[in-house]
Amino acid sequence: MPPARVVTSRRRPLNGADTAFVLISAALVMLMTPGLAFFYGGMVRVKSALNMLMMSFIALGVSSVLFVLYGYSIAFSGDTAGIVGNLDLVGLKGLTPDSLTEEGGIPVFAFVLFQMLFAVITPALISGALADRVKFSAWTLFIALWVSIVYFPVAHWVWAEGGWLYELDVIDFAGGTAVHINAGVAALAAVLVVGKRIGFTKDPMRPHNLPMVVLGAALLWFGWFGFNAGSALAANGEAANMALNTQVATATAVLGWLLYERIRHGAFTTLGAASGAIAGLVAITPAGASVNAISAMLIGLVAGLVCSWAVSLKFKLGFDDSLDVVGVHLVGGVIGTLLVGFLATETGGLTQFGKQALGAGSVMVFTFVVTWILAKLIDVTIGFRASEDEETAGLDQAYHAETAYDYSQAGGYSGGAPSPATVTASADAANADDKKVDA
Repeated sequence: MPPARVVTSRRRPLNGADTAFVLISAALVMLMTPGLAFFYGGMVRVKSALNMLMMSFIALGVSSVLFVLYGYSIAFSGDTAGIVGNLDLVGLKGLTPDSLTEEGGIPVFAFVLFQMLFAVITPALISGALADRVKFSAWTLFIALWVSIVYFPVAHWVWAEGGWLYELDVIDFAGGTAVHINAGVAALAAVLVVGKRIGFTKDPMRPHNLPMVVLGAALLWFGWFGFNAGSALAANGEAANMALNTQVATATAVLGWLLYERIRHGAFTTLGAASGAIAGLVAITPAGASVNAISAMLIGLVAGLVCSWAVSLKFKLGFDDSLDVVGVHLVGGVIGTLLVGFLATETGGLTQFGKQALGAGSVMVFTFVVTWILAKLIDVTIGFRASEDEETAGLDQAYHAETAYDYSQAGGYSGGAPSPATVTASADAANADDKKVDA
């Protein structure tokens, strides 16, 4: 993603086409968070479906507000030792509708909006690992602390001029390190603090609504074109290449995941197809602007195969990543970040691979340690985990006083005529009597 140096007056003309492109891309990225809510919401048990939706939606509120207050300034204003920005743009101070980016000639407000929505979806990704068992208030506090102490600085490392990974020329076009590795390793740290769901590996915990999962995956796939191509910050050939590679890598990942499932488990599952799509989208995110379409398909194939295998590791290693955030986002992000080191059309080779490995490894270590500390602090102060009774009964009623589906009228057919169920039962009884007579 190109840096956005700020010019506070119109020394160059406003680029209307690129401005429209970035604003549309921002709207697509916004759609990804509700899409994620559906994707995750369909995968949990029915008693906590609304809670899962809300864990994504609350990120829209918390991260948006914090990004304006100080997040944009920490991530993109100046530089301090390559680690964080400064506080010169707190509250977007000094920026006006006439403030343009130096290179692209788009309003800085458009860039702020676009980056804000990255800050929204990244912590929302973590929520899938903690499904069914955390306090909603604790989760909300966790988002606020995590984006402030982890996400904003890492975004500066990767995307801001002066950030140490940016200056090292680590390739991360749209968020392999800053978004997916960051969220995936944070999910691992958080679940190690929070612990396993009651009945993990013993009770059935199947998705309650697979059509909802597919709908969520489709919305994510659609929005990801804004996420990836929009990171060019211009309607140009780089954006077109990224959009094309996003499509073919994702398509190939679906095939790879289904192939592994068929060989390993003997079936092509709907959940597998949806999960394979997300794995491909994750893996191509850092790499897609630097590779050709054939390399993009290779990245997608590797992601589909490896991520399909990786999601089973939680059972072998004994950590309860409820919705496979680690297996898809951490593993997929690492795959894309490392493979672009070899496959980048201009800089690929051992040197670039070493830079990519350093970038991925540094984010993993920093994020894991800081996230574990944050989660532990929340746990020992206000408590991160829901009570056993709340978890057993379901979090929807406990924290939201609602249920996802209203069964109160099930079977409550009204009217003078008999209900269809009554007619069917009467017919079955009559047929049984006829058979007795015939006998």
